[in-house]
Amino acid sequence: MQAFPLILASMLAMTGIIAVRYLLSSGGFALATRLTRPGLYAGLDRQMRAEIRWSFASALIFGIPAGLVAWGWQNRGWTLIYTDVYALPLWYLPVSVLLYLFAHDTWFYWTHRLMHRPALFRVAHAVHHASRPPTAWAAMSFHPWEALTGAVVIPALVFLIPIHVAALGAVLSVMTVMGVTNHMGWEMFPRALVRGPAGRWLITASHHQRHHEQYRCNYGLYFRFWDKVCGTDRGLAEGFAPVRGQG
Repeated sequence: MQAFPLILASMLAMTGIIAVRYLLSSGGFALATRLTRPGLYAGLDRQMRAEIRWSFASALIFGIPAGLVAWGWQNRGWTLIYTDVYALPLWYLPVSVLLYLFAHDTWFYWTHRLMHRPALFRVAHAVHHASRPPTAWAAMSFHPWEALTGAVVIPALVFLIPIHVAALGAVLSVMTVMGVTNHMGWEMFPRALVRGPAGRWLITASHHQRHHEQYRCNYGLYFRFWDKVCGTDRGLAEGFAPVRGQG
């Protein structure tokens, strides 16, 4: 019981960090949208306010397991997070990032497909799809039940797969950027990436936009691997051109 105030403080601190990260990332890309695609979010003010409210609720839910893990790592050594860069071979640093991203993507794909079952969709996932079209503020706009499925995966992985604290920061950065850019309603990456060999395996806004148009396809988060393996990949949204290299 003596540790409870410290655990609670850690949870509140992580909630604050997640909320600020959301405001900075989604707000930054929303500003970029306003500057590069003026009028794209016209008439969506009410929707964006709802996205922000749901996202702050999600930040609270994400902060609970994150705060518990942060406290356990710092005070009990519970996790496999390490700080000595030479504790494991240097080649493992990028490998660990890829392992985390693939594991997270796998979890997301299957839980996302599950959320599209009619009963779960009505109860939870409909909140996310109420964003029509999604905006840069929609990346964390989840019903609490759905937010819970997303909140546990990275905290669980730190007990299973060793990772350097900087590599974990890279994973969280990729998660944040891709979560926002995949929802902001336009493609920020060049055509050479989106339409080239890398784009056949990486998910960008062009790919995820089709999910929000057709619902029963393109369930992945980072990679198109599971969509391709399971036959749920429906390609890229039509008329969703990259901002650069459009020729």
